[in-house]
Parts: sequence; structure tokens; C-alpha cells
Amino acid sequence: MGYLTTHILDTTQGVAAAGVHIHLYKHTDEGRRIHLHSTISNHDGRCDAPLLDVDQFSCGIYELEFAIDDYFAQSTTNEPHESLSQDGTLPTFLNTVVIRFGINDEQAHYHIPLLVSPFAYSTYRGS
Repeated sequence: MGYLTTHILDTTQGVAAAGVHIHLYKHTDEGRRIHLHSTISNHDGRCDAPLLDVDQFSCGIYELEFAIDDYFAQSTTNEPHESLSQDGTLPTFLNTVVIRFGINDEQAHYHIPLLVSPFAYSTYRGS
């Protein structure tokens, strides 16, 4: 059976993004979102277990929500940067990063990396 994983990297500081709240939803044919799972990224910016276990893994449209504003609100850096707040925190332009994606192979590993800064993000289908 397939499984779903993610990895969050803080590109501002060049580190794994630990402590990011992550929520996973599945879209129904009627257009509703069903909450499936919530977790927090570990010290390596990953989840301790797959986001979807074998019993829940099925084809469909899903959304991952990453609470990036909360992460950067508690994140500080010692590097000088013109946009740092006076308390050393990184101001955020982004609030919640939402990635909507489809699963069409129940046997595959779907990996969704998120490279993020307070001002921009990038993602792709990883391996």
C-alpha cells in the first residue's frame, strides 16, 4: 500500500522547520473537506509517522495545511537581516500554506516537500 509524507525546510535559516502544525484534509465529491489528521513536524522537519496510514490511503484530492505564521512567529535568528523585527523574529507575509494535490496510485509513495520562508514557498512531488 502507498503512503504520504512531507518534509519542511526553512530556507531563510537553512534548517529543518521543527514545530510546524500540519493538518491533512480529503475533498469529497460533494466539495466538502474532511479532516483526516493533524500533527507537528519533528526536529528534522518531518512527521514521525506517515500522514496517511495504509487503511486511509486512497485515490482522491487532498490538502495539506502548514501553519507557517506560527512557526516564524516563534522562530528567531542571529543573522542580521533588514526585515527582522526588533525582537529578532522574522515577520510573516504568509499565514497558512495550503497545498492541494491528487493521489491516483494507491500503491505509490507520495512525498510533498515544502521549502518556505516568511515571504515565499515552493513545493514539488518528491520521492
